[in-house]
Amino acid sequence: MKLKKFLAVSTAALMLASSITACSGGSASQSASGDKVIKIGVFEPLTGENGGGGLQEAMGIRYANTVYPTVNIGGEEYRIELVEVDNKSDKTEAVSAAQKLVSEKVSAVIGSYGSGVSIAAGPTFESAKIPAIGATCTNPQVTLGNEYYFRVCFLDPFQGTIMANYATQNNIKTAAVLTQLGDDYSSGLGTFFAESFEKLGGKVVDQQQFQTNQTDFKAVLTNIKAANPDFIYAPSSLTTAPLIITQARELGINAVIGAGDTWENSTIIENAKGNAEGIVFSTFFDESAPANDEAKKFIEGYKKYLVENKQPDIIPNFSALSYDAYVCTIKAIEAAQSTDGEKIKEALKGVAFDGITGHISFDENGDANKTLAFIKTVKDGKFELLTTTTVDTGK
Repeated sequence: MKLKKFLAVSTAALMLASSITACSGGSASQSASGDKVIKIGVFEPLTGENGGGGLQEAMGIRYANTVYPTVNIGGEEYRIELVEVDNKSDKTEAVSAAQKLVSEKVSAVIGSYGSGVSIAAGPTFESAKIPAIGATCTNPQVTLGNEYYFRVCFLDPFQGTIMANYATQNNIKTAAVLTQLGDDYSSGLGTFFAESFEKLGGKVVDQQQFQTNQTDFKAVLTNIKAANPDFIYAPSSLTTAPLIITQARELGINAVIGAGDTWENSTIIENAKGNAEGIVFSTFFDESAPANDEAKKFIEGYKKYLVENKQPDIIPNFSALSYDAYVCTIKAIEAAQSTDGEKIKEALKGVAFDGITGHISFDENGDANKTLAFIKTVKDGKFELLTTTTVDTGK
């Protein structure tokens, strides 16, 4: 009887401990080797339409984990374990992937490439009280109304204004806008560009949309050609960008073609071939202009990492930002001195440091206080920096 009573008490105690851990929004564990572990979720599209960009973000996080593999909490060293999930570039899959991270008891999440999947997963992280730090999800809706979502990149209103400024400063008077129907990133960026361009005195002469997974753009491009714009703004994915660029040139469209940060990927140059010459886009980072000594070290180390992993040794801005998002996460964990998601979220509000993409701190919405952007083009089959530019955000 005494043994049964002891077992009953022990079981109840274990159940209580398990309940406390489950409510913490993240917990530490002990590995087979005896070291203490804290889990950070990697929430990215590793497959689907945005799989290329998602892989680049994931690789930036993986590399950061080799540079900063541990974090100190309460005088003890914790090994950081990355828990990767694939949101498959799909909003429904994104919720399932987010739920998996919750079940894995991660203390924080990094990601995702793609504003739509980030918006879809946001309520799941919020409900579980797990902070998420986006690297390149630029749509304002990602953080709006969700105190658990932060990001280290600038936003689409800023990015749209940057490209509108660039267009008007280069004597572009008319523009057409081509966006993907139902895609938060593409439609949001197109709207912000159009509004800013017209405020600056330009005229939007045509606006067209295309469907997800569409491969033939000749009908919408023919309509744009008839409007005869000086500039075509077509924020889109890595999959659709080469098709749009190539088909526009095949139709004899000579207008400058521009977009946002997603176009900084060597696969666009490879797939669009010579047609990519002269495209322009806004982005977050340029390896030829390191912001500080940490950035110089990152560029040297990450190029070696890319070669070791059989990738082109061109550093994508997505990898640079995801590296900063990882560093931001461990700084918040150290400031919180806890594995608890709620405490890490509170610590994130006060995080401020010089990352490899510039100074990083957050406003009241969890958005990065950033004012600097890079404008790049393709020249002789390579990305080339045209200019750096700033916009007064009023922060």
